[in-house]
Amino acid sequence: MPTTRSSARRTEGSSPAPSTSTTASKRKASDTSPGSTSTKGRRGAPKKQKTLEETMPDSKDNVTETDEESKIEATKAEKQEAEKKKNGEEGKDERMKDEPSESKGGEAKDEPMEDASNELKGGEGGTNGEQAEAQPKSEDNAEKAEVKSKEEDGAPKASTKGDAVEKSAEREKTTPSSILEKGIIYFFFRGRVGIDEPSDVNDIARSYIVLRPIPHGAKLGDGPMGDNGNNRVLALPKKVLPTGPKDRFMVFVDKAKSTIEDIKKDFLSASDYATKTAGTRHTPPATPIGEGIYAFTSTGRETHLAYILTLPSEITEVQKDIGLQQRGSFVTSLKNPQYSGPANAQLPEGPKFPQEILDEFRSLRWMPVQPKHLDYENAQMLLIGHNESALDKATVPQNEDQQEDKDEPKEEMEKLEHEDEIRVEHLKGDDAVFEDLDVNAKEYPSLQTSW
Repeated sequence: MPTTRSSARRTEGSSPAPSTSTTASKRKASDTSPGSTSTKGRRGAPKKQKTLEETMPDSKDNVTETDEESKIEATKAEKQEAEKKKNGEEGKDERMKDEPSESKGGEAKDEPMEDASNELKGGEGGTNGEQAEAQPKSEDNAEKAEVKSKEEDGAPKASTKGDAVEKSAEREKTTPSSILEKGIIYFFFRGRVGIDEPSDVNDIARSYIVLRPIPHGAKLGDGPMGDNGNNRVLALPKKVLPTGPKDRFMVFVDKAKSTIEDIKKDFLSASDYATKTAGTRHTPPATPIGEGIYAFTSTGRETHLAYILTLPSEITEVQKDIGLQQRGSFVTSLKNPQYSGPANAQLPEGPKFPQEILDEFRSLRWMPVQPKHLDYENAQMLLIGHNESALDKATVPQNEDQQEDKDEPKEEMEKLEHEDEIRVEHLKGDDAVFEDLDVNAKEYPSLQTSW
């Protein structure tokens, strides 16, 4: 650094040092304090040697301009290399992206690196080794902070709000093989265009059944259902369910292997559309009328769709008019798409069954339903009603299960319904349907029990 004015004044009033060697003068100057003056020699003699204080600025300026430029170029190159290595990594602090690596040739790190390292340590200084240890910890914390930030911003999660389904090795052992599939079932209807509040069955456009399968040996715990992307929506054009053996109503798979998000968007929600003659038309949202548990069961030559309602706790006029019972079942048969059906039951496009399923028909027009058949959109299934004791007919124990000391199908269904009853109670009753479907109950019609 340049000589200050105070040091110049001190040297004017001091006597010059005796004429000795340069080495001796430097040694003597280093032994004295910067503010001391020499008492030897004549006043006004010309200065021949600078003091140590005066030589100090030269010690910091001993790096040439060329050296400074080479350092700058090296630092830039190192920054570029560090940015390439860190390119694509998420969750890192912006300071970490701009930090240069250690200079080549053993040179000390740049000042920005030292500042960043001190900040990572809470302002405390440290060695290069301590800085190296602080960097990965900061990266981990930054990544965790970004993940937390994404979750708070509403980033997509693995499930809706949790999963009430619990695996149980004991339940797997006792569940009979005659239960082909089990899970949660919902019943809905949708009003005709422009009718948000139907006053009877005639105001209904179509009824629906939503199936949410769970693993064969699973049980139900607390909380809403998780979304495994295996949901089905069955459409019932007849609007009502069969109540006796003479009632044979066709249903078809409207949606298969759907996520809850798809069901909310394409099924539950209301919609408006424009027409040339009537202007804008309004299709009301789907209205829930029942929730419970279901099972596809096999009784040998037949398969059944059996259910037990949890909601509503008592059957009222709406459920009776639709054909719902507290406990019910239907005989189910799958239609062979290679044969045409009645004109009023044909779909524009048939199901895209693989050849192995087509081979199962063996040229028959109908065959007992297997749950896998309903994983194809536009698959058509015939529901045949029962008389009284419908659930008993669908849950007849099979010899094979009895020999292996399995629970009876009805017993397993009652266990599942009891677990669902507790789960629904903890989810505030009727709102459980909306909790399961991850929608705001205020935006949809409540579970309807009267017209």
